[in-house]
Amino acid sequence: MTLPRIHIGRPQRLAALLLLAFLAQCLWVVGHQQLSTADYRFARCGREMWERPSPLAGYFTTCGNLNGDGTFAYRVAGLPLTLERLSLLGVDHFRAPANRLYPGGSLSGSTWESRHQLVFVVYHIHLPFVFFALLLGGGLWWVTRRLFGNEGGFFALGLYCFCPAVVRMAVAPNNDVLAMWGLYGLIYTAIGVAHAMQGPRRRWRPRIALLTIALGFTAAAHLLAAIAGFVAALVFMLYLAQKRRGYVMQILLVTVIGALAILFAFYGFRPAAFSYVFTGGAARFWFSLAGVRSFVLNRGFAGSMANLPILTAFAVAALLYCCVRRSRYFGNTTPLLIVFALAPLITTQTVSAPLLWALPFLFTFIGGVFADALETHYRKLFLLLTGAVLAAQAMACLAALPLIAR
Repeated sequence: MTLPRIHIGRPQRLAALLLLAFLAQCLWVVGHQQLSTADYRFARCGREMWERPSPLAGYFTTCGNLNGDGTFAYRVAGLPLTLERLSLLGVDHFRAPANRLYPGGSLSGSTWESRHQLVFVVYHIHLPFVFFALLLGGGLWWVTRRLFGNEGGFFALGLYCFCPAVVRMAVAPNNDVLAMWGLYGLIYTAIGVAHAMQGPRRRWRPRIALLTIALGFTAAAHLLAAIAGFVAALVFMLYLAQKRRGYVMQILLVTVIGALAILFAFYGFRPAAFSYVFTGGAARFWFSLAGVRSFVLNRGFAGSMANLPILTAFAVAALLYCCVRRSRYFGNTTPLLIVFALAPLITTQTVSAPLLWALPFLFTFIGGVFADALETHYRKLFLLLTGAVLAAQAMACLAALPLIAR
C-alpha cells in the first residue's frame, strides 16, 4: 500500500504562518503567566489519574469524583508532568543510591515527591491546551478551504488566530477549549460520514471510527457538548443520507457504544467514578444571553474593543446571507444554525462557556459568506473589507495580550 503524497504549496505555507502567529501569541502569554491555584488543581488531579487513580477511599482523585467536570482537561494537564517524572525515574537508575530521588526506584510514594525537580511547570501545564487549539485551527482551515476555497479558509483561520477569546482559553487548563475542538470535529466528521454513505461501504468504516473517537473525546471534555454534537450529527446525517437514512441510527448506535467505552477509559475503567457521568449533572443547561452580551460588550474577553472587527464581519455576513440568495446554501447554513443553537446556552452545574464552542462555527460562517462575495463584481470592495477586518482584529488581539496574561 502506497502512502498518499503530501503536497505543501503556497496555501499550506500561508496557513502555517497564521498558525505560527497564533502560537507566538500563546507562547508570549504563557511566558508572562504565573502558576495559579487552578493550575495546581488540574496538574495534581491529572497526575493522580495517570499515576495513582485512587488516593482516597471512595474517590477517584483528591479532587473528589469530579461531579459534572470532564476528566479530559485534567489528564491533558497532568500527562506532561507524569512523563517528566517517569523520565526522572529513568535517570535515577544511573545515579548512586544515596542520590536517588526515589529510593529503590519505586513510584509508590506521593505524586508530589518530585515536584521540586520538575522544571518549566507552567509550560508543561499550559502548552498542551495550546496544542489542541492549534489542532482546531488546522481543522478549521481544512474544512473551510474545502468548502469555500483558499480565500474563505484564510479569512476564517485569520479570525480564529487573532480572536482574544480563543487565545485566552488556549493558554490555561480548561475543558472548554477541548470541547470546542471535539465538537467542531464531531459535527463535520458526521457530515463527512453522511457524504461517504453515498459511496461504497469500504469508505464508511474509517470515518465512522473517526466519528466515534470525536464523540468520545468530546464527552470526556464536556457532556453537554457531546450531547449537542450528537443531536446535530443526527439531524445533518438524516438530511444528507437521502436513500440510506435507514443506516443512520445503526451507525450512531455503534458510535455511542464506542464513545462510552472511550469515556469509561478516561475514568480508568472504574465503574464507581464512571457512574458520575450520569448523575453529576454536567449536561444540565438553561438559556441566557449573558454569554452573548459578554462577548459583544467584550466583558471577560480582554479588551474593550477586542471583538469589534469580528462583530463587524459577522454583521456584514448576516446581511449578505439574508439579502443574497447565492449565500444561502448548506455550507453556510450549517455553521449558522450551530451558532444560534449554542450561543444562548448556559450550564447550571459547571462553569463553562458554550459560546466559546460556537466560535469556530461563527468563523466558518463568516468565511463562507465572504468567499461568496469575493466571487461577485464587488470583489475589490470585499477584498479591501477582508484585509481591513483582519488587520484590525490582529491589532486588537495583540493589544489585548497583556490583559490576557494577567
